[in-house]
Amino acid sequence: MDPVIDYLAGLDAPLRETAERLRTVIDAALPEASGAMWHGHPVWGLGDRPGKTPVCLVKAYPSYVTFGLWRGQDVADASGRLTPGARRMASVKLRTIDEIDPDLFAGWLQQAYALEEAQ
Repeated sequence: MDPVIDYLAGLDAPLRETAERLRTVIDAALPEASGAMWHGHPVWGLGDRPGKTPVCLVKAYPSYVTFGLWRGQDVADASGRLTPGARRMASVKLRTIDEIDPDLFAGWLQQAYALEEAQ
């Protein structure tokens, strides 16, 4: 079994639908990235060890799902939706599937992946 899929399947609706939709956006935008569980939540990154060079994460809380980018503060975000976090991270809190903009999120992901690759 896939631990990322198990994590997402274990969430209550509507968080499960939101997190599963995020996974499809991530997989489509970054087919070369690998996903794994790291510190209790799904992380996608470079190579076969996502925790070594992480790009993004999906983490569920009781009332929302966080979609975070390790280099999110370095990503161009004309929408203003990314909230800066610790170090270079930035994230967006999602309460419903309707808050996911696949094109916007794919752009963020591709920028974040390119930044990590360039290191």
